[in-house]
Amino acid sequence: MKALKQPRLGHLQRHFVLLAGAFGICAAAPALAALGGDPLNAPPGATATNAVVRAAVAGSGASSASASSYTVRSTTLASGTIVNEYLSTEGTVFGIAWRGPRVPDLATLLGSYFPQYQQGLLAQRAERGARGQVSVQDSGLVVRSGGHMGAFAGSAYLPQSLPAGVSASDIQ
Repeated sequence: MKALKQPRLGHLQRHFVLLAGAFGICAAAPALAALGGDPLNAPPGATATNAVVRAAVAGSGASSASASSYTVRSTTLASGTIVNEYLSTEGTVFGIAWRGPRVPDLATLLGSYFPQYQQGLLAQRAERGARGQVSVQDSGLVVRSGGHMGAFAGSAYLPQSLPAGVSASDIQ
């Protein structure tokens, strides 16, 4: 029985195959909104829903006309993790929360705030060790994350960007 010869790819064909593979990987990357930025489309394989939420303005006598509105966009990732993005009326993401079997890609979710998160995380780990809940808090960014294998939850928000009447406990 004769062995079949494998066709050899030419130089340009190899580059094309590598380039096509690279584009495929990029297309599969999550396309969620970054904290402080504009919302983006849900990643492939994810489902997204929007809900307009009314938050009462601080003070007991606030009328509905003076209440602030914000939108919560909920996206279920292919991993089963649910990511809630909190959008101001201007369309900027001021908070993000997640829960599910895996922690989402925080570099994507935190965007330009990710280096600030990393610095806070390193300081926390140096002080308390590498285990336990994550709690990074400074004047411009708050991130809390914890859980165990198969059940993680967390949130991140920009204190200076919270709309009137919205508190940190609303981001969940």
